[in-house]
Amino acid sequence: MAYVITEDCIACGTCIDECPVEAISEGDIYKIDPEICTDCGTCADACPTEAIKPA
Repeated sequence: MAYVITEDCIACGTCIDECPVEAISEGDIYKIDPEICTDCGTCADACPTEAIKPA
């Protein structure tokens, strides 16, 4: 089960640097590719706005 990024995302880029499999793409609200995400939770731990949640 992949993680998802909610509308609380401020597009700061912290999660992209933390993702070990490069599953996150930039945008106004960042997106996580569920096909690539390994459900490690590193991005959620790093997110300063707690915008990343388990799907």
